[in-house]
Amino acid sequence: MWQELNNALYKKFVFADFRTAFNFMEEVAELAESMDHHPTWTNTYNVLEIWLSTHDAGSIITEEDRQLAAQIDMISPA
Repeated sequence: MWQELNNALYKKFVFADFRTAFNFMEEVAELAESMDHHPTWTNTYNVLEIWLSTHDAGSIITEEDRQLAAQIDMISPA
């Protein structure tokens, strides 16, 4: 479930290993490119944290962020 923190949607993902996390990141990157809306994220081994906000709108949460979050949730982490 995405949380609203500091004017951003936030979610932490924990995977079995680095390869699985990285594969998921690659899929999210493809999706973000197709939407021309890019996340802020960090990755350490099997943990990925994502923050979504719209910088052009003053770094607040917009419908575009909610749409990207919903699309990310549809990606299978396997």
